[in-house]
Amino acid sequence: MKVLYLTNLSSPYRVDFFNLLNKYCDLTVLFERKIAGNRNDEWYNNTFDFNGIFLKSRNIGNEASISFEVIKYLKQKYDLIILGGYSTPTAMIASMYMKVHKISYVLNADGGFINYDEGKVIKFIKTFFISSAKYWLSSGKETNKYLIYYGAKKNRIYDYPFTSLKAIDILNEPVLKTEKEKLKREFGVPYNKVMLSIGQFIPRKGFDWMIESYRDLNRDIGIYIIGGKPTKEYLNLKRKYKMDNLHFIDFQDKEVIKKWYQLADIFVLPTREDIWGLVVNEAMAQGLPVITTDKCIAGLELIDNGENGYIVKCEIEKELFNITNKIINVNEIQYEKLSISAIQSIKNSTIENMVEKHLFIINDIIDQNKTEEV
Repeated sequence: MKVLYLTNLSSPYRVDFFNLLNKYCDLTVLFERKIAGNRNDEWYNNTFDFNGIFLKSRNIGNEASISFEVIKYLKQKYDLIILGGYSTPTAMIASMYMKVHKISYVLNADGGFINYDEGKVIKFIKTFFISSAKYWLSSGKETNKYLIYYGAKKNRIYDYPFTSLKAIDILNEPVLKTEKEKLKREFGVPYNKVMLSIGQFIPRKGFDWMIESYRDLNRDIGIYIIGGKPTKEYLNLKRKYKMDNLHFIDFQDKEVIKKWYQLADIFVLPTREDIWGLVVNEAMAQGLPVITTDKCIAGLELIDNGENGYIVKCEIEKELFNITNKIINVNEIQYEKLSISAIQSIKNSTIENMVEKHLFIINDIIDQNKTEEV
């Protein structure tokens, strides 16, 4: 079967997924652009086992683009077309072309938040493009609510596990304390307890209010934020509160990041909005209890409060401070339970399972389309 997939970037986890999916179907992937304006070039993976094509396009913003070349590929014959989003100009061109020419397609959504305060025009645009699909791929119950609100048909939504992890990336059991100490020595980390966060130093990630929350945190707890070069705002906050235990770490490759996860004790993502937040998957895979906000879809889908982490209200500093202290101060038995639960919660969220689920969905949709044609 021939499948066409349109997405914006050759993200490493996407490429891993496409490479495996291509073993079971004839896959062509159209990428809107080669690099994003806000990511390190080392992040990308352009080792394709599938037919990967970079469209001729004009970049818009950090990750979007506009390309009319996409129409050339939409004119070709495929058993199924998957649109990996609706909000970029190129995706909108593709969606409108297929709507006009009555080409059925599947719209993928990794996540989404309903905005009840948005204007009528914005809601109309979202509803127009989301409802134009015939089927929908969803990362879970929170995304289902989003899709249905903007016009998707409930009985044509298919759920799948969204992840960046292969099965081999997920631990079988928590990291031993001796191994954590060994990694701390390797990285020159002098603290007994370590709080880790990963993400770009941009307002959306919420590191500013996290730092404000932790201004009175015990200085024996190391706070490490990995994500590039901090701006003056974050450096000024560190100076303002004399937080010598706060450390900013530059971009790291995947294997080094894994070691940081393993030496840490808690992972915190204080995001103001993450349509998913794959770092939550990655942290849990290394046995870390996760604290994130009610603005993180991954957290809402994967975290059970008190079992493998906690969801806090975004920008409520006292709540984040108290929950962090709560986890820091649990005994070894309680911590091990949190760690084991984190691993078990993510055990089935693998790229292998993601591919298996997609193959089932693709075949089911193709069969439905054939039945309807008859």
